[in-house]
Formats: sequence, C-alpha cells, structure tokens
Amino acid sequence: MSIREQILADIKEAMKSKNEFVRDTLRTINAALKQVEVDERIEMTDEIVLPLLQKEIKKRQDSVELYLKGGREDLANKERSEIDIIVKYLPKQLSDNELEEKIKQIIASVGASSIKELGAVMKAAKEQIGASADAKRISEVVKRLLS
Repeated sequence: MSIREQILADIKEAMKSKNEFVRDTLRTINAALKQVEVDERIEMTDEIVLPLLQKEIKKRQDSVELYLKGGREDLANKERSEIDIIVKYLPKQLSDNELEEKIKQIIASVGASSIKELGAVMKAAKEQIGASADAKRISEVVKRLLS
C-alpha cells in the first residue's frame, strides 16, 4: 500500500471513529498532495509524496516557532500535534550517530575535504538518505564534519 493510499484509508478510519482532528489534518495533507498532482499532471508515487510530507512538516515547524514568539502556546501545540500525525507516514528517522556515519561515508565517496564542497555532499546525501533525515539535520552534520 502506497503512502497516499494509507493516508486515504486513515481518513476513512478517522471519520468512522469521529476523530475530527486527525481527519482534518489528513484531509489537509491529501489536498496538498492532490494540488501537486493536478498542477504537475503526475501520478503520485512514494518518491514524490515523501518530500511533500517533509515540506508540510517544515511549514508546521516554522508555525510553531512563530506561535511561540507570539505567546500562543495553544496554537503551537496544535501544530505539534499535526506534525506527530504526519511523521507517521515518513520512514524511520536516523539517529544522530547513524546520520553522522552515513554522512562520513558520503563525504569519503565524494572526496570532499572542505566546506567549499558542501553542495556536492548535500546533493549526494539527499539522494542516499532521502526522507530518513530532515534536510536541516543533514546540513548541520555536513557543515560540522567539513569544518
């Protein structure tokens, strides 16, 4: 079952169990996926869905920061709850140690030795690691290892 099919099945399950928060969150995600599908006239595969889910999580993380700055803990908690729902559809995230090991291997395979080669390492890392780690985390580890 693809991620998109799982989301649709979970929407139905949330409707049956009358869980409005989960239903509404998943409907929002499904609408974002459908928008990309219609705009770009493409068939949604897991390879396309995963980066879109990461983008939706990033939007919500940014909102959490803004709500906290504005003193709106209630809205920040709502966004965090939505993030928790969306994260379930991503592959298991790499631990900090696992991520560091993978990036060390990528740096060795690329032959990077300075921060000037950040772009090449990031490109290779995104291809190999994919949705198993957030791009921000990847970038921080790469910068630390190349410095």
